[in-house]
Amino acid sequence: MDNTIFYVLGLVAVIYIALSAFNRKRSKDRKSRKFMDGYERKKRKD
Repeated sequence: MDNTIFYVLGLVAVIYIALSAFNRKRSKDRKSRKFMDGYERKKRKD
């Protein structure tokens, strides 16, 4: 039996794990608000 299907499924699994780890890192960065370090709100016009 040809093992090509297992190679393809393995490759898809590796890509999925890599993307999942990358997205998890981005999500943590958003939650920590580190990306808004130098942000100042605009002054309100009263």
